[in-house]
Amino acid sequence: MEKGIFEGLKVLDCASFIAAPAAATVLSDFGADVIKIEPPGHGDPYRNLPNLPGYPASHHNFAWMLESRNKKSLALDLSKPEGKAVLYRLVAEADVFITNFPPGVRKRLGITYEELRPLNERLVYGSFTGYGEKGEEADKPGFDSNAYWARSGLMDLVRADENTTPARSIAGMGDHPCAMAFYGAIVTALYKRERSGKGSHVSSNLMANGVWAASVLAQAKLCGAKFSERRTREHALNAVTNHYRCRDGRWLILSLLNEDRQWPTLARCLGREDLITDPRFATRADRHARSLELIRIFDEIFATRDLAEWRKILDGNGLVFGVVGILDDIPHDKQMIENEVLVPFENDTMLTINSPIWVDGSQKVKPRRAPGIGEHSDEILRQAGYDEAAIRQLRASGAVA
Repeated sequence: MEKGIFEGLKVLDCASFIAAPAAATVLSDFGADVIKIEPPGHGDPYRNLPNLPGYPASHHNFAWMLESRNKKSLALDLSKPEGKAVLYRLVAEADVFITNFPPGVRKRLGITYEELRPLNERLVYGSFTGYGEKGEEADKPGFDSNAYWARSGLMDLVRADENTTPARSIAGMGDHPCAMAFYGAIVTALYKRERSGKGSHVSSNLMANGVWAASVLAQAKLCGAKFSERRTREHALNAVTNHYRCRDGRWLILSLLNEDRQWPTLARCLGREDLITDPRFATRADRHARSLELIRIFDEIFATRDLAEWRKILDGNGLVFGVVGILDDIPHDKQMIENEVLVPFENDTMLTINSPIWVDGSQKVKPRRAPGIGEHSDEILRQAGYDEAAIRQLRASGAVA
């Protein structure tokens, strides 16, 4: 059985909430041996996320099972000298160290890159922050809701108009794209190590990824572009790049960028061939000039059929459109299952969400359940060379749990 591209790669995940440990999860999907380092007692605070107000009620810790699959847990108190000594021993044999502690906390705990580098010159040290490693906000805590979504302008940009309340992000919406960027940074450093033999420090942050996500419009602003007034759906400038409500209350979105070629096809699919020769909509300029009128016509048409019917009518005609999905769709999405976007846990029928990259000719490991707090502490310590007496001593001191 294939064990993955990163078989034998040792990763220390000393991070929480969400992007940094999620990058470690992607490494584990490709076979890396990931040790989750979390504080004794209640463990990683991320374990408690589903218990916060407003989150779905479930018998499963859905957040933890997603971000911590495949990992082994070591409950380690880094504030104790004995705990730090254990970490240093693990670092000496590790390939990758991941943290999202702010720079000041790293310094206080003695886990900065400058302190760990002498222990292992091949170590790839990955640090993730809210607002970057420099400047007056370097130690400022941040979640994706504020450092990615709000700071970047995305929270404002998705508003229908200036009078609409800014839209909240959902949990992890920015963290998971950031995780892929951070994963890319780590893998780039591993490639560099293959050429130079030396590790390095790589970093990423929520703020930078947020602006990257908003970069088309952010770059326009940097170029001094003049922006049009923001419009609601009903007043959009282009009816064929708009979204419409179907009879059953579901929505779909049209994205016909090759409008001149696709306009006649759309009219036929909608059962309105008369629109093709209608002088009001004869040219693209005409359709844009009368977009409000055309949107009202489309609203009436799409309201006559359910979403499933429209999908059958529009599919296979070269028209670019998409379903505005809802969470209820996901567990039964045949396309997601066939493309391994959703995969079952090992020895289980429950599905989980796969990391969104694949390498031809190499299989990912089957997702294994997330660990309990300190579940693998003794195993990890033995592999690091501690005997039973030393392990008992570490437990007695409270450095390991």
